[in-house]
Amino acid sequence: MEPIASIKVIAGVIQLSVAPVFLIAGIAGLLGVLSTRLGRIIDRARVIERRILQAKREEQRQLLRAENTTLWTRIGLINWAIRLCVSGALTVCLVIVALFVGDFVTFNISAVIAILFVIAMLLVIAGLVFLLCEISLATRTMRAGLELSLESSQGPSPPHA
Repeated sequence: MEPIASIKVIAGVIQLSVAPVFLIAGIAGLLGVLSTRLGRIIDRARVIERRILQAKREEQRQLLRAENTTLWTRIGLINWAIRLCVSGALTVCLVIVALFVGDFVTFNISAVIAILFVIAMLLVIAGLVFLLCEISLATRTMRAGLELSLESSQGPSPPHA
């Protein structure tokens, strides 16, 4: 292979790999969101765990334990979302490597590249589904907590005359 031809080939492969690199950047942004959510949930769980120990009534302890259980479920969901998105990003990296290797081997690896890309997308999609589940759980429990707060602030209803 001539040096100029090989430089043109490498330049072409670099151009092909630009789109997957942007995909990795997008996944990195998503991972930033996920890690921020995880940190906030963990902080809230720590506060609730301290409040359980300080609660004076059993009713308060039960409510706090229920919230703590929900927070740990949310932590698990976000952890899975992070794992899946990181796996997707790593698979995109394999796509980029395969693009480079594909130009220097004698056999056709286009099917491998396509399969890797589909796997990467499926992993990211699964990660987004876990994020959606976590958000739904957070919204549902927040709504339940608000309703409980409103009920307890109104006190017992007066007898009807």
